[in-house]
Amino acid sequence: MKYTQLGRTGLKVSRLVLGTMNFGPQTDEPTSHSLMDAALGAGLNFFDTANVYGWGENKGRTEEIIGTWFAQGGGRRDKTVLATKVYGNMGTDGAPWPNHDRLSALNIRRAVEASLKRLQTDYIDLYQFHHVDRRTPFEEIWQAVDVLIQQGKILYAGSSNFPGYKIAQANETAARRGGVGLVSEQCIYNLAERRAEMEVIPAAQEYGLGVIPWSPLHGGLLGGVIKKEVEGGRRASGRSADALANTAVRAQVQAYEDLLDKHGLEPGETALAWLLTRPGVTGPIVGPRTAEQLESALRALELELSEEVLSALDEIFPGPGPSPEAFAW
Repeated sequence: MKYTQLGRTGLKVSRLVLGTMNFGPQTDEPTSHSLMDAALGAGLNFFDTANVYGWGENKGRTEEIIGTWFAQGGGRRDKTVLATKVYGNMGTDGAPWPNHDRLSALNIRRAVEASLKRLQTDYIDLYQFHHVDRRTPFEEIWQAVDVLIQQGKILYAGSSNFPGYKIAQANETAARRGGVGLVSEQCIYNLAERRAEMEVIPAAQEYGLGVIPWSPLHGGLLGGVIKKEVEGGRRASGRSADALANTAVRAQVQAYEDLLDKHGLEPGETALAWLLTRPGVTGPIVGPRTAEQLESALRALELELSEEVLSALDEIFPGPGPSPEAFAW
């Protein structure tokens, strides 16, 4: 396993992040436990979740599954860098309720306590804001976070789905208060969705945040979806199906698969390996549902893409260019 520092911190994390969003909704508890054991056995120490995972009536279920895994002992919690998130409404009785969502000091305090209980741990390594809260000032957010850090309930704070200017606002506010501020940003970033390169990733690099890309295969679009349709009759679904309905996108994905077929490369592994070459990226989140999917993701760590392949990928999926040159002179 390869490790790196999380942004400007001293925290060492694996260059792949185990995403747990499928645990509960799509992957049962025993299989989820087996996947976490396999990941930890391979040296993957960075696990990501969120309080809302499990979704609908089962919000919090994913954290519970991780908690029962920690409870088995064997050094599981001690070896894991645990990241979870706060923002979505966690109101009980299946209905939203005021002050059970967003980033008020009240909800942050309530959400941390609930996550700690579900996760069966007394601290969270990385506590992430799942989305921007335009109604709550960062002074209030950092006041709540500072208390939790002093209490030892969280160690670091990170953001998710923040635009570049909010990363700047958050960290400038933290600096005025003498705080550490954000140390990571979790954003959608992959070959097919590169807009983060314009503002988000430069802001993260400027402020010393590690970038944690989610949806590295863009909902399966970069995982050999056309080839799977042809060979196995497996139809694309969700985001992939919507994207492939666009003829220009389908041609782009076909060119991508043809390029990798020519070089004997697997699409999903290549998409992950490409992210590992990108400046500022700590490690992409992989969300395996099976042991085979986890093994494929781990192989991406050993995959070195040639300059020829990297250049060809840039031609197929061109980035937006830097800001402001991308839209100005």
